[in-house]
Amino acid sequence: MNEELFEQLEFVENPLFETIIENLLQQQYSVVNDFFVSEEVEFLRNSLLAKYDADRFKKSAIGNRTNEEIDKTIRGDFILWMDEKNANEAELLFFKKINELVNYLNKTCFLGILQKEFHYAVYPTGTFYKRHLDTFQNDDRRKLSIVCYLNEDNWKRENGGELTIYTEKDEVNILPLPGRVVIFESQLLEHEVKVVKASERLSITGWLKTR
Repeated sequence: MNEELFEQLEFVENPLFETIIENLLQQQYSVVNDFFVSEEVEFLRNSLLAKYDADRFKKSAIGNRTNEEIDKTIRGDFILWMDEKNANEAELLFFKKINELVNYLNKTCFLGILQKEFHYAVYPTGTFYKRHLDTFQNDDRRKLSIVCYLNEDNWKRENGGELTIYTEKDEVNILPLPGRVVIFESQLLEHEVKVVKASERLSITGWLKTR
């Protein structure tokens, strides 16, 4: 059996991933509810909170790692970078599903995703992240931005913390509901995190990167 035929037999269409691809093609973003089921969300939330309680997070900065600068007037979250090579059980679950998506995108869309980076993020009450693009003047490798929400089931609209995506025609406001994942074009769509008005907003945020 030749290699090309083997790959065709090995490939199985994934309806969820196909929906994400269709959304990205049509509107440059995709909102997927229950990308992670409630048990997985709780597992990841507990992992985040344990590390947050252990004071392992640091104040977020703007810019990339070569020219980062802390500016509370622009963003107010606390973050902890995730290390896939030293991941705990919950994080391995997360990366397994993300890797499945990456492999699918590379096979079907030839995106050339070669790297990824993710961090936990906690937005305390009163914090926000002003409108911005997820790309830098000295680094344009980010292709897709991904946000996974780990909040409690009772997150309400009055809690704030919405992700607002700015398209050419509209403003899309997305509540940070548990298990919901938002994927969008890093270099094309400006976005912001609205002020968190109650509780703490918990998420995993990251980027799929080309060479």
